[in-house]
Amino acid sequence: MSDIILKAANLTRDFKVGGSLFAKPKILRAVDDVSLSVQRGETLAIVGESGCGKSTLARMLMRLIAPTSGEMEFEGRQIDRAEGRTLRELRRDMQFIFQDPFSSLNPRMSVGRLVGEPLETHAPELPAKARRSKVAELLAQVGLRAEHADRYPHEFSGGQRQRIGIARALASGPKLIIGDEPVSALDVSVQAQVINLLADLRDRLGLTLVVIAHDLAVIRHMSDRVAVMYLGAVIEEGPTDEIFTNPRHPYTMALLSAIPVAEHGHTRQRIPLTGEMPSPIDPPSGCRFHTRCPFARTDCKTAAPPLRDTGTAPGHRAACHFFEEIAAEAPPPSAPQDSNRTDAARARFALYAEAIAGTGTRPRETT
Repeated sequence: MSDIILKAANLTRDFKVGGSLFAKPKILRAVDDVSLSVQRGETLAIVGESGCGKSTLARMLMRLIAPTSGEMEFEGRQIDRAEGRTLRELRRDMQFIFQDPFSSLNPRMSVGRLVGEPLETHAPELPAKARRSKVAELLAQVGLRAEHADRYPHEFSGGQRQRIGIARALASGPKLIIGDEPVSALDVSVQAQVINLLADLRDRLGLTLVVIAHDLAVIRHMSDRVAVMYLGAVIEEGPTDEIFTNPRHPYTMALLSAIPVAEHGHTRQRIPLTGEMPSPIDPPSGCRFHTRCPFARTDCKTAAPPLRDTGTAPGHRAACHFFEEIAAEAPPPSAPQDSNRTDAARARFALYAEAIAGTGTRPRETT
């Protein structure tokens, strides 16, 4: 992983909200000055609570929506300025997996047509027989059978429909796949299957993945790096293990403290957050997180902190004025305590632990 395949600089996306004959519309800033880069062959996870702008960022990276300002490059080619044939060629190399595995599939089209449609667009010279053979091959890659090509989306389970969506994304032979919460609509056990499938395809086909999610417990098992978003901005980023074991931003600490502990008799000391996420129409001054931060100080209300190196690991950065002091004050990640959970609760956590254990990806081969 020595070169950058995807790069974004100072991305911003505004939406107009409301407005009438007598009042101007307000501006909602969904993504605010986001810069990131993705190395070839890695998996970057973008996480955060609902409404933080991560899905909008994913759609901008694919040029499904255009940025208000900023620049994006894929293998040195400008994404934000691409049009016509250039944009079509970019989308051959960049594919998208949508969150809902049912609404993203046309119910009137058979699976064979759905998976084969990208081949018609990007390889129109391919004969019909060769196209059918390629569709069967793609279905086999995601764990489905060739005869499934004659069925329709409503005949499959949620996990199978998501596999169909993955097969369709693979049809054009992409180098990069962006998944917008590709497993959030599935139950825990099926999530593990789809996550393992994506990790296996990444290793086998040499794919680069950008995964949008809010489940940190799942993300830890499939990503190389993590970018944490809050109110439209990236507030911490770094290697996955470093983020989980040595978080520096109070928001990241709070997210990690909320992960369920899947071992009976153990609990995690929570870092409580007060209030709700502020409106992106009228964000707070200074640090955008200070209205909910248990460690906020006077300076946090007036000056916006830059995203700066933490000094703990290469590439680990956090947007916090006082992360050095906060790291010393923050509670430990977990501590064993007596538990008064009921038998039903213990059974639920045991099931969760079993499912999470199945999400571990195979170690990558070293050359």
